[in-house]
Amino acid sequence: MAGARKDTMDGARAEALAAAHLEQRGLRILARNFRVRGGEIDLVCQDGPSTVFVEVRLRRHAGYGSAGASITAAKRQRLILAARHWLAGHGERPCRFDCILLDRLDPGAIEWLKDAFQAD
Repeated sequence: MAGARKDTMDGARAEALAAAHLEQRGLRILARNFRVRGGEIDLVCQDGPSTVFVEVRLRRHAGYGSAGASITAAKRQRLILAARHWLAGHGERPCRFDCILLDRLDPGAIEWLKDAFQAD
């Protein structure tokens, strides 16, 4: 159980680092951990006229695959589902899907992939 709690705490710290990184670059955080049945979005941001749905991935051990490789087609579909719910409740706007990838809990380790995938 202690390992699961540490993973949850590390995930929260990774999301906080990602949020700070995005805010420093002019994005406004609209929501954290937006959940619907079947999907979740770590961060929902505003970047000018666009809504940005952000997946944050922390992978410390390359033996499990890279952080980017962990965003599978099934994961992308769950993100898209949650994004559609967000847009239905907050108004249709231009949007994109970004990913923040970390291999350690360090602001210098952030890799920001803008427009990482499409909803089509």
